[in-house]
Amino acid sequence: MSTRMDPKIKTPKKLIEVALPLDDINAAAAREKSIRHGHPSTLHLWWARRPLAAARAVLFSQMVNDPGGERGYYAGKTKAQADAEREELFKIIRELVLWENTNNEEVLEKARAAIQRSWEEACELNKGKPGFDPKILPAFHDPFAGGGAIPLEAQRLGLESHASDLNPVAVLINKAMIEIPPKFSGQPPVGPIPKNDKQKLLHQKWSGGTGLAEDIRRYSHVVRDEALMRIGNLYPKVEITFDMTKKRPDLEGKAGEKCNVIAWLWARTVKSPNPVFSHVDVPLVSSFILSKKKGKEVYVEPIIHGDQYSFRVSNGRPVNFDKLINGTKLSRANFKCILSNSLIDGKYIKAEGAAGRIGTKLMAIVVEGKHKRIYLSPTEGADSISEIATPEWIPSGAVPERLTGGTCYGYGLTEWGKLFTARQLEALTTFSDVILDVRKKVISDAVIAGIDDDGKGIDEGGIGATAYGDAVATYLSFSRDKMADLGNSLVRWEPIAQCPRQLFGRQSIPMIWDFAEPNPFSNSSGSWLGFSDGISKAFAKCFSGVSSNFVGKSTQLDAGNQTTSMGKVISTDPPYYDNIAYADLSDFFYVWLRRSLKGVFPKLFATLAVPKAEELVASAYRHGSKEKAEKFFLEGMSDAIHRLSEQSHPCFPVTIYYAFKQSETKDRNTISTGWKTFLEAVISAGFTVTGTWPMRTENSSRMISQGTNALASSIILACRKRGKNVETISRR
Repeated sequence: MSTRMDPKIKTPKKLIEVALPLDDINAAAAREKSIRHGHPSTLHLWWARRPLAAARAVLFSQMVNDPGGERGYYAGKTKAQADAEREELFKIIRELVLWENTNNEEVLEKARAAIQRSWEEACELNKGKPGFDPKILPAFHDPFAGGGAIPLEAQRLGLESHASDLNPVAVLINKAMIEIPPKFSGQPPVGPIPKNDKQKLLHQKWSGGTGLAEDIRRYSHVVRDEALMRIGNLYPKVEITFDMTKKRPDLEGKAGEKCNVIAWLWARTVKSPNPVFSHVDVPLVSSFILSKKKGKEVYVEPIIHGDQYSFRVSNGRPVNFDKLINGTKLSRANFKCILSNSLIDGKYIKAEGAAGRIGTKLMAIVVEGKHKRIYLSPTEGADSISEIATPEWIPSGAVPERLTGGTCYGYGLTEWGKLFTARQLEALTTFSDVILDVRKKVISDAVIAGIDDDGKGIDEGGIGATAYGDAVATYLSFSRDKMADLGNSLVRWEPIAQCPRQLFGRQSIPMIWDFAEPNPFSNSSGSWLGFSDGISKAFAKCFSGVSSNFVGKSTQLDAGNQTTSMGKVISTDPPYYDNIAYADLSDFFYVWLRRSLKGVFPKLFATLAVPKAEELVASAYRHGSKEKAEKFFLEGMSDAIHRLSEQSHPCFPVTIYYAFKQSETKDRNTISTGWKTFLEAVISAGFTVTGTWPMRTENSSRMISQGTNALASSIILACRKRGKNVETISRR
């Protein structure tokens, strides 16, 4: 029986059960959602991450005692004394949540000291009882760790941090966040400085994880150079000819220049349904406008030649702008034939896709200019170069046939390998293979640098040269995953920012008609060095203060069948009722991670795909009906939360995030299923709610721009185990 059942234990009220500086927390959380440079979310994509500011504030406030508590230690305090002390805790929180203070040791030490004082006070109240040693702060556990924000902040606040998740991609992200960095804290880089390196060294003292961050950067150059040697022929530069400069003032004087390609812009095609042109592959284009930037507009214009056509790129705002902005699209999945104006029905397009008859045609090429992008009409042979690619490996596995938010499955893109062009597949497999080769070089360089090699990999608990090679390979594989997210045939070209937009702009795999194919060897958006540089900078920012004293462990566990929570502080963000099927989505990354890291983490990548049957999401398409899905979710979530109720440390409330959809904040009728089912699971698990706090954990600009029923905010529930004799009332 857990100590939470012992009525003799005295549990002082925590700050989160009484008061919080909520406006300050929400302002910091909202601001953080727009921060990308140096943020840990840039290590690897995960859906619906919680802001670090919110996680840090919640953890701190659930661990510090409220000065106005009514029990034991606090008896006899005046209201003025309690208010003054509470305000001091508020000041710590206001400093703690600021992005600039993420690694501010002075601020963090204040927070850690306050947590330690509260812990010592609780131990004094429960002197001699098991689990109350003032010298040993309880460890932390998040059983639904996801993207790792909460375990990372628990570690930052000085707790031994444990993260677990059923999803192997989430487990790996958490390893990269809390488990790997402390192993190599303070270790200088071992890799070769890149040739003609213009970047100054990130750090000289190599404190925390900055040495590992620098090696991620250095070896990413090694990976790029080797990959370029192997497949550089697939990514030739484009020479600007004299003919190209005609009627193009922006190209004046550039004849003979060879430009590096940023991206190729493609249109999908189908055979015209009009019998007269049934032999012609006509384009399905959502827009012919390539740049909307005022004064720098660029557009593609289809030029008809009898029963054929070509694309011509022009600068300036076209007279027929309103026509070109809609491409050949009429509505949703309906288009018109560019030759006959005949309707191309969505059902016809789906049938062509299912038969494997959707093709592609090059519309434009974007190349690097001096301080600007240059748009060119398709050059002769540019489209055929991509067709000579012969990837040795193609990822298998089924794309989700049904998915909240949409799926491309109905258009013939039924397997993961079909989401990529042949050139993209060859690039991704080549980079994956090179990463494995570079891992061996890292191990060799580490030994030369004086790091002992015990032969143990990082998955075996190793901390030597072999483990270091595994660590670098893991983060390089994260770069490759970013490359996959932005290097597939479902990537939009953004005409305002003038760059490709990754597949997972939202939690779905929607069909895209005209798409951008970035060049991984460019110096712009979609480049390999851009991905790896972002990861190394985020790593250096987030883990510069991490030390070998920080202990973290990430494991693959089912939340409804685990004992890791025993005696630990718990804060967690469970899966939202039916909004995101993480397992279905994360297979996209799993197939690539498995290829490059199966030998490093054999148990984690033992299965062909991410486990789905046990995932706690109420997906009607997975369980056969809404009723069965709701029953599955309620029973599974009740089991998982019941374990938290039974196993959590008796001194601290458990904090649980519930993410509301946008509509749930406006229409009371839509709350009924998700919110009440979640609450029912919490109550049936034996909890009583001692505090509720609304927090702005989502990006409001995303909800406005996409107009979707997106996640809007979170309710944080502070829960304690309900006593046996406590009276209850109905939910209503």
